[in-house]
Amino acid sequence: MNHTQQSDEDLFAAVKRHDKKAFTLLYDRYWELVYKKAFSYLHDTDTCMGIVNDIFVNIWEKRDALKIITFKNYLASSARYRVYNAIKASHTSPVKYVPDYEKLDDLRVEYNRAETSFEVIELSTDLDKLLDKLPPRCKEIFLLSRVNQLSNTEIAERLSISKRAVENQISLAVKHLKPHFKHYPTVILVAKLILLHNQLGL
Repeated sequence: MNHTQQSDEDLFAAVKRHDKKAFTLLYDRYWELVYKKAFSYLHDTDTCMGIVNDIFVNIWEKRDALKIITFKNYLASSARYRVYNAIKASHTSPVKYVPDYEKLDDLRVEYNRAETSFEVIELSTDLDKLLDKLPPRCKEIFLLSRVNQLSNTEIAERLSISKRAVENQISLAVKHLKPHFKHYPTVILVAKLILLHNQLGL
């Protein structure tokens, strides 16, 4: 079968049928994108290639159990998770030798930025997992509201549904997310993290 013109979803469906050619095409289609995204944070060729290989080996080995709705989004989530682990492992101790103490403030800023990156990547990964558990239409409406900043009326018009239906779906999404982020003042703050998630995404 000629796979070259098939969608990611069709190719992954073929992978679940143990089609190695479909898997190879998905790898060829996305390995460089995953590598570049990881490299933008880690700047280490071996580590980034390891991340690429780990992700795709995991996909092949767990192909029967994986439920991937959007292949590219799955790769983005997997890459962020592995980048987070790699950064965390490389910063197990914040102690660094500083020959010039005038540069100590710069070092603190750099370390604080790294800590912030950990939190954003970790929360972003958690959000991906939680949002993927929502019904597709509910997830779409929530993102249109909180990320695209559309009003309920604008969403209703775009999706050709009632404003009440939009309100119900947003309420459902908020109830789903809120228990997982109790340490944030409001679920709106969690939604703003999705904006950061989009900046980190593939």
